Amino acid sequence: MNSEKQSYNKESDACRLAIDISVENRDRLPAIIDDLVASSRDPNLLAHVDAELTPSVEKAVEILQRTKRLLFPGYFNDQVLDNNQLEYAIGMEATRLFEILSAEIALSIKHDCQRYDMVCTHCQERGQQEAIRFLERLPEIRKILTTDVHAAYQGDPAAKTIDEVVISYPGVLAITVHRIAHQLRRQDIPLLPRMMSEYAHSITGIDIHPGATIGSSFFIDHGTGVVIGETTEIGERVRIYQGVTLGALSLPKEEVEQLRYAKRHPTIEDDVTIYAGATILGGETVIGRSSVIGGSVWITSSVPSGTKVFLAPPKLIYKNSEPQTNKR
Repeated sequence: MNSEKQSYNKESDACRLAIDISVENRDRLPAIIDDLVASSRDPNLLAHVDAELTPSVEKAVEILQRTKRLLFPGYFNDQVLDNNQLEYAIGMEATRLFEILSAEIALSIKHDCQRYDMVCTHCQERGQQEAIRFLERLPEIRKILTTDVHAAYQGDPAAKTIDEVVISYPGVLAITVHRIAHQLRRQDIPLLPRMMSEYAHSITGIDIHPGATIGSSFFIDHGTGVVIGETTEIGERVRIYQGVTLGALSLPKEEVEQLRYAKRHPTIEDDVTIYAGATILGGETVIGRSSVIGGSVWITSSVPSGTKVFLAPPKLIYKNSEPQTNKR
């Protein structure tokens, strides 16, 4: 009986101690909150106070998903799509996409107008106009995405069907999102295009800036670690492998602002193949048509058409790690 009483007293003491600690910690919260409020009002620190809401990441992803269902009818729907319901299904999807996209475009424009004291551009009206303009471009985007899918299928013997490529290939997902984001970027829509490209980056490991211009029949094989910069220009029937960087040369800090809107990334002409790990840098760098760039090379100057660039084979050293036995 005494042992039970002692056990109860210990549990009771532990509970009182936990309550005391909880009260003590909560008493510290007001000072922490005061510090956070003060730092939020510090003009030298980042805060988004007294500004319009930014577009929603969740809505940006929903726009991508709905657009994919229009670009690839039947592939990403949650029920069978047949010819009898095709017009109804596409009509419903396009209408809902128009509503969400026009609202998020308007929010993007309104945010920038207020945040940067810009002249009013009638964001609500423009949101609807730009959403309609985007929807009008979808048939053309479908055509070029079809060439990308066929390039992936024809270029990869591991691909067993076209459906497999559409549904599962990260390179196809990345280029699909890019073509959507690039169109919005061409329409001068702020924020949304970059949000979309970073979403694709986060799930595929492929980083394509929405400003990059990419021709038809583009294929990214495997894809992880690919980086394609803002002012990159890529021709038709180009194929690149994992780990490729099409980037900008590093600049002194004082030169960054003046080159913010200049061409800083390379141009890749038609029918070029770039193998894994290659790095190609600079706005004046042009890789001529039908060239082949080998793996792990570093290029900062132009390459003539029809050129093969590769590293000399390394010298490999083999050492036998097995213990030697004495022969008698």
